[in-house]
Amino acid sequence: MQINNLIPISGQTNYIRKDEIVFDFIIISGDAYVDHPSFGVAIISRLLTAKGFKVGVIAQPDWKNKDEFTRLGRPKLAFLITGGNLDSMVNHYTVAGKRRKYDAYSPGGKTGLRPDRAVIVYTQIVKKVYGDVPLIIGGIEASLRRFAHYDYWDDKIRSSIIIDSGADLLIYGMGEKQIIEVAESLQSGLNIKDLTYIKGTAFKSNTVTVCAEDAIILPTFNAVSKTKKTYAKSFLVQYKNSNHLTGKTLVEGYDDNCLIIQNPPAEPLSTEEMDMVYRLPYTRSYHPVYEKAGGVPALTEVKFSIVNSRGCFGSCNFCSLHFHQGKAIQNRSIESVIEEAEQLTTLPDFKGYIHDVGGPTANFTLKACEKQKSYGPCTDKRCLHPKPCPNLIIDHSAYQKLLQKLRNLDGVKKVFIRSGIRHDYLLMDAKTNFVKDLCLYHVSGQLKVAPEHVSAPVLELMGKPPVESYLQFKSLYTRLNEKYNLKQYLVPYFMSSHPGSDLNSAIELALFIKKHEHYPEQVQDFYPTPGTLSTCIYYSGINPETGSEVYVPKSPEEKAMQRALIQFKNPKNYSLVYRALKKGGRMDLIGYQKKCLIRPPKRKKQVKLKK
Repeated sequence: MQINNLIPISGQTNYIRKDEIVFDFIIISGDAYVDHPSFGVAIISRLLTAKGFKVGVIAQPDWKNKDEFTRLGRPKLAFLITGGNLDSMVNHYTVAGKRRKYDAYSPGGKTGLRPDRAVIVYTQIVKKVYGDVPLIIGGIEASLRRFAHYDYWDDKIRSSIIIDSGADLLIYGMGEKQIIEVAESLQSGLNIKDLTYIKGTAFKSNTVTVCAEDAIILPTFNAVSKTKKTYAKSFLVQYKNSNHLTGKTLVEGYDDNCLIIQNPPAEPLSTEEMDMVYRLPYTRSYHPVYEKAGGVPALTEVKFSIVNSRGCFGSCNFCSLHFHQGKAIQNRSIESVIEEAEQLTTLPDFKGYIHDVGGPTANFTLKACEKQKSYGPCTDKRCLHPKPCPNLIIDHSAYQKLLQKLRNLDGVKKVFIRSGIRHDYLLMDAKTNFVKDLCLYHVSGQLKVAPEHVSAPVLELMGKPPVESYLQFKSLYTRLNEKYNLKQYLVPYFMSSHPGSDLNSAIELALFIKKHEHYPEQVQDFYPTPGTLSTCIYYSGINPETGSEVYVPKSPEEKAMQRALIQFKNPKNYSLVYRALKKGGRMDLIGYQKKCLIRPPKRKKQVKLKK
């Protein structure tokens, strides 16, 4: 079975005989196959196919049966292995360590169709079956684990995923430039061991002679495993080398003269290259074999959404985008986005609503400043934190023009913005009436924003703006909706248990929620995933940028109390909130006064026993 006669797929049923075709590349993925540009496997598959390579996909193979990995035979050039759109451990477990009961990237939302640490498991199996075929790993799971990293699920420092998996090459970041260079190099006859020069890749070696002269030698795996301060210093060096123009080669040593060598980041895609990637002939649907199971749920949210940009200069410390996509904004042309929107209107199930036009941050559509053309993003400064950089370009006009064109297309009733917006950046733009347009045309009843917290020390550690910025935006948003008689609401997202947040900070957040009558139905506990500055702080207890010690809430009891404080109105949380207020020395907030969060516990009625 094929999609547009281009990409045969296997993994759920044996669709084709392995002798029917010889593939140049076979992709093994932890996700079900969805042929949509929001899915990395679809982009890489389509891109390689467009360059003339034959590509097969084995989606969600049964890792307990090695025959699942031989269905498409032996590829001529390499296996490409990914855990999927999400890290497999995040996909499987909540921050509390509980097994999730739903997998949006599997048919019908069914769980158990991929292993824990999918990249390692898949790669090791393929290595046993096809030991002489090059193994290349990529995607978010591999990208964020390219060096020694703190692993929340094992609660220890794990070695590079290249070591654990036995892969020959790791592609980090988004991967389009790297995969084409790798593919053409292998096709020309080069050995995978000779591909030591490609930007945006990492590999294992026994010698530093393959490194650039200005390579930075990181602390060894043994050193970062033994000392948290050393780990924090090493992570900061990696964090500051994400600039494609100034980033250096990084080297991390292991026992037995083994080295992990990371080349500098790949260059971001140009507008023309982005347009090319999104003009590839995606069907925008899951493979037909998943129809009986009810399809692949992850497609529902993005099927009628359009990616307009990549990269984010917001640099929130708890976000892995800095380490994966980078800070440099990459954007498509207006013409390319309009063309994709027109294609959406021809789909039989399109109802006239484009669900989103954005990226990691929807209103970051331009490079942060003119200096980035020559120097790339700054390594020691941030665009918005702690204060906006004076060189920051603040302009929504191009995005505003794009949205206007989209909502004027025939067949389009409404264009929503559902990906995140930075409200502080919006407020800086005095030249356009973008907030007005946002309220009038692009909100689907609720606008989600992410102040994340209200405590100044916590926001500082998050890399987020002061809460006053959120309140200013809230006031403007409310006034505009009242002016135009729109019943639209603001939904703020808050995070509990981030490093730096003690019980006093959590109580401060609860009082803010009560004062402003925000009663969130969902709360996100801080999740220490690889590749973020906040995770480094969580593990080490040190802010690597300042060297100062940071309080980190780690006990299950305190994390539960901080979460409960955000939802103090929920009767189920009463005992946790009571204990939190008692432990925090805020018994004054238990009572009947207006300022109180909860009422005193009910006294048990005394029953007189009959004589």
